[in-house]
Amino acid sequence: MAVDYGSLPFLEALAFLRRKINLPTQRWDDLVDAAHDRAFVVAGAMLADLLMDLRGAVDGAIADGTTFRDFQANFEKIVADRGWTGWTGEDTKAGRAWRARVIYDTNLFTAYAAGRYRQMKEVAEARPYWRYRHSPASVVPRAEHLSWDGVILRHDDPWWASHAPPNGWGCKCYIETLAERDLKKQGLEPTSPERIPYPDSGVDPGWDYQPGANQTTPLYDLITRKLPALDAPLGAAMWESLKDAVAMERQLAWWNTLEGWLTSPQRGRMAIVGAIGPEILQWLQENKRLVPRSAAIDIQEGLLRGTKQQRHLASQDGLLESEWRRLPEILAKPEAIYFDTRTGKLVYVVSAGDEAGIKLSVEFDARVNKSDRTNRIVSGFRQSSQIIDELVRGRLYQPLPLN
Repeated sequence: MAVDYGSLPFLEALAFLRRKINLPTQRWDDLVDAAHDRAFVVAGAMLADLLMDLRGAVDGAIADGTTFRDFQANFEKIVADRGWTGWTGEDTKAGRAWRARVIYDTNLFTAYAAGRYRQMKEVAEARPYWRYRHSPASVVPRAEHLSWDGVILRHDDPWWASHAPPNGWGCKCYIETLAERDLKKQGLEPTSPERIPYPDSGVDPGWDYQPGANQTTPLYDLITRKLPALDAPLGAAMWESLKDAVAMERQLAWWNTLEGWLTSPQRGRMAIVGAIGPEILQWLQENKRLVPRSAAIDIQEGLLRGTKQQRHLASQDGLLESEWRRLPEILAKPEAIYFDTRTGKLVYVVSAGDEAGIKLSVEFDARVNKSDRTNRIVSGFRQSSQIIDELVRGRLYQPLPLN
């Protein structure tokens, strides 16, 4: 049945927010662009309880129509109750009000835009044209946004992918839909792309995406693009909070990667397959004065076919394809993690049956390549539980804490 424009109850904005996953971030640009469709973030909010409270306040603002004044009071209470410090603006009343306003406006405007995106796509067949509108509510209009007022393009035009409002902090621009009859009645026609002003400016950094259009994009893909560039503690916290939520996405992505590597070999390919956990990072810093630059763990395609793998296969302790397929699971939920005192590597171990264990040796970034921030798997093979126990008793393997 066809959907009449405007007939949908505006629950889409709330649904957009509630489908997100809480994600700890340190800076406003730790997560940008399309990833915001999948994750709820507040810059500087690293603790799960704090994020949950802030998210609840935003949820209430959308669901109940909470005014900014009420949200601000709620924000102040959450900050005090959770003892949140170190965030930009906390030291003055004006700064706290500004920060509350940013959180309030950003989440409400993007949720509204995402909800509208879903509604507009529902009626795109009947109303295929979208018109950019500059809101008169803007106190200080941006020249670029003002110039785009009235731009008319089809809903599937690539321009919308980077210019769908909001297009920056405090932007109140919006989109309205038009049918063919609307164009004829008002004497309008679609805008020629080459006539759109400011083609290379006008959108604030991190805002060049279309809210709501990326909710089906695998969160795992979005996170792995960002993970290597994050400082190790933040990356570890991010991965820890998401590893269960993205477990299926992570496993399927690795299976597809592995299949491609085995069927169409190439040189130099790499994949992010996991991350060092927060507890392990803390142990390394406190006990070994080691602080990896990134928490990301990668593997290079060559390891699966290189001389190490061939040597282990010849010795009948090499990993089979079925065991390589377990790689993300091994890193995410190992039965034991050891620090190899001889090499300074981390060793992740899970049972392989027949009193043997699958061992993955992870070398830190600084020991691999100083220009490469990731930590690399440098070996993978099966070893008897007896030998592992002997290494522990001989203090060559130091057990590390697990969750």
